Amino acid sequence: MSNIRFLFLAVFSTVLCRAVAADSENQVAQAGFVFRDCANCPEMVVVPAGTFLMGSSAEETARDLEAAASYNKPVAVRPYLAFEHPQHAVNLDRPFALGKNLVTKGEYAAFVRETGYSTAGGCTLWSHHEYLKQSEAGWQNPGFAQADLDPVVCVSWQDAKAYLAWLNSKLTDGAAAKDGPYRLPSEAEWEYAARGGTRTARWWGDSIGSGNANCGDCGSLWDERRTSPVGSFRANAFGLSDVMGNAWEWTEDCWHTSYAGALDDSNAWTDGNCESRVIRGGSWTNDPWVLRSADRSRAGVDERTNYRGFRVAKTLP
Repeated sequence: MSNIRFLFLAVFSTVLCRAVAADSENQVAQAGFVFRDCANCPEMVVVPAGTFLMGSSAEETARDLEAAASYNKPVAVRPYLAFEHPQHAVNLDRPFALGKNLVTKGEYAAFVRETGYSTAGGCTLWSHHEYLKQSEAGWQNPGFAQADLDPVVCVSWQDAKAYLAWLNSKLTDGAAAKDGPYRLPSEAEWEYAARGGTRTARWWGDSIGSGNANCGDCGSLWDERRTSPVGSFRANAFGLSDVMGNAWEWTEDCWHTSYAGALDDSNAWTDGNCESRVIRGGSWTNDPWVLRSADRSRAGVDERTNYRGFRVAKTLP
């Protein structure tokens, strides 16, 4: 009888564990669910599957060109806006997770402390409308005061990839993990998430407004001076903060000057000019017209500046 009782308890325990695990996976797959895999890991938000139009239409480009006219000469802006064409439909057929915030200075510091990762090489600082390469500058001293809750800047695409490898090692008991569920978002994932289900220039509307973001003329306390602590502004409908302004965000995609031949799914476009990668979102240094969901630019994989950071993505089970 005791053997039967033991067998029953063992089977019951196994079924219960599987049920709990299944329930946990189902919960994680729910849009808007917020989780963190470890104490020093970024807080993640589940972004739902869906479809959207990526890029800009001719009408939207005309609108954005007019908005940029008071800040820049149209002859200089028009070729830049051409990067957003042709507009095309993209299908994201499964949920994924994206950092609620940009990776913070405190989170990046934990990675450097634990791994001893070298960040030597300096950083280009934007100051008073000039770009100055400073050999002693870096993520710890980007040219302005930062607290642990500010987004880390002066990090290259390569630095971001090293951080992601460290995050993935957290899920494999410290084993080397170059590839894993943590990764940079694809450009398509980034724009879809930044839009938060909207079709306007920004998730809060077509106008930049005041106090919605940190940029060169956004009406915030930090405009054109420095980064702002993450979460200082309202989050979008998907629960993501600072998708516009504060710091440019690295993506996985190699650079293409247009969407001709672009993918129609959530995968990163990893052919083309892979020495440059797509950056998104604009920063504390940019004029308001740059801060749009469709806006896209590029940077070299080894470049570090005090207006560029990153946000992590995670593939869900």
